[in-house]
Amino acid sequence: MLSQKIIISNKSGLHLRPASELSKIAINCKSNITIIKEDKRVNPKSILNLMNAGIKYGDEITIECSGDTEEQDFSIIVNYILGSPKE
Repeated sequence: MLSQKIIISNKSGLHLRPASELSKIAINCKSNITIIKEDKRVNPKSILNLMNAGIKYGDEITIECSGDTEEQDFSIIVNYILGSPKE
């Protein structure tokens, strides 16, 4: 299992557009992916779960990824979150 903590740098947080894009990316991943914010564990393959997590600018989240393609999937998810527009 791979894991990394990330600080959300998008000024608008994980609002509808980036949450929608992240969900689309996660759906195409074969690994089990979890985003953790405080005590909430979220499956990013569900846009509703992402929106309900209330991930905002400056929040620290942890990305966990496990499975046969975990390295590739982990890299895609982390790079998307780190590179999402800084609106």
